[in-house]
Amino acid sequence: MKRLYPFVLLALCVILTGCGKNRALEGVESFSEKLNSTENLKFTAELRTEYDNKTVGFTLDFISDPDGCAVTVIEPALIRGISAHIKDGETKLVYDTVALDTGDLDDFGLSPMSSLPLLVDAMKNGFIESAWEENGEYCADIIASDELSVQLRLDKYTLRPTHAELISEGRVKVFVDIKDFQCEKTT
Repeated sequence: MKRLYPFVLLALCVILTGCGKNRALEGVESFSEKLNSTENLKFTAELRTEYDNKTVGFTLDFISDPDGCAVTVIEPALIRGISAHIKDGETKLVYDTVALDTGDLDDFGLSPMSSLPLLVDAMKNGFIESAWEENGEYCADIIASDELSVQLRLDKYTLRPTHAELISEGRVKVFVDIKDFQCEKTT
């Protein structure tokens, strides 16, 4: 009878692990659904961008509404207040009559100013490849496109994003710390 206990215990463990759903996946899916029903979204992000030969930091405000989205530079102070109004499919950013080139981070148009709209699109529409729980956060690897993937971290209790990494050409190009995330549901 004692020989039977390990097998029964092992079978019970296998059955119990198969019955539970992945809470992290459920949390990330719930967040994505909420974001898709949101009309207005606002947050501040501290970015660290990795170019081939340098690292540059930015602090940006992101605001979206039914008319599109805007990214406004907070830091560096030299370009503070410059704002880009972004529409779907645009990769070149023009600010009123002045054009500012922050440089592309990859061959597909990823730049500091385009990174937040791409991140929001990935959080809304990306394919969740895997999800797990780590240090009180839900984490997910999200496939945004053939060229871009995102690793996202959500606060486990509030389901607000805290950090993201945008990965292109096999390496992290943009590290994003997300602050003051606010969204208004419409449905």
